[in-house]
Amino acid sequence: MNRTLTILAFGASLFAGLATSAQAAPDVSLARLDCGTPPPPTAVNERFSDTFAYGELKIQFVFSCYLIKHGDEYMLWDTGHAMTMPNVAPKVSLVDQLAKIDVKPDQIKYVGISHYHADHTGQIDSFPKATLLIGAKEWEAITAPKPAQGVNFKPFESWIRGDSKVEPQPTDKDVFGDGTVIVLRTPGHTPGHQSLLVKLAQMGPVIITGDAVHFRENYDSDGVPWFNYDRAQTVASIERLKKMASNLKATVVIQHDARDIDKLPALPAFAK
Repeated sequence: MNRTLTILAFGASLFAGLATSAQAAPDVSLARLDCGTPPPPTAVNERFSDTFAYGELKIQFVFSCYLIKHGDEYMLWDTGHAMTMPNVAPKVSLVDQLAKIDVKPDQIKYVGISHYHADHTGQIDSFPKATLLIGAKEWEAITAPKPAQGVNFKPFESWIRGDSKVEPQPTDKDVFGDGTVIVLRTPGHTPGHQSLLVKLAQMGPVIITGDAVHFRENYDSDGVPWFNYDRAQTVASIERLKKMASNLKATVVIQHDARDIDKLPALPAFAK
């Protein structure tokens, strides 16, 4: 009889623990930030297709960053153009945009960087207290004795010196350990390129592409820009994102495509 009571008590305790865990699961929300001034519509046939697939198509590009709120913790995804960048500099800095919701730079726990290009890394030096989540091969390129052309290494000086914390990612990263925010390894555009999966309770899963793709036609046709690092890796990463989107019934947000802006609300509003 005592053994039976013990088992029942253990079972009750287990279910109570699971219920408490479920209740304690933090809310996750997601907002878009403006991270650059849009240029005029761009003819994409030559630079953005190594098979000249797009004819006379012109695309309105934009520059977007994203803020993830996980309980009381914050993660920033990409940091856009620098405020000093001619023609395409943001009208309002990330620091000033975050101030709209009373979030200070030191409150950003993580900064996830899709890749090392200047339109995704320009304002990262505003967040030296944040842990940097970046692809391992991107970090190798940034810390090389002579970084290659196109590797925007200068804003990372605090992390390079060791004054700030960095976690180079060789594979996917479950950021908060509960499966709600996952950095995805999607190489091809650059050697260590990453995308982001955010699972929202109401909206459902959202995939933010980085530059794995640049616009919808690029995504639909597995298009490869001529300047990408590796063609086969690019196609494989696009296929991975497509399959993931299908399996999860996820919303795909292409960071550079103006037609995807309205899929997520702009700060101070959040998707939940």
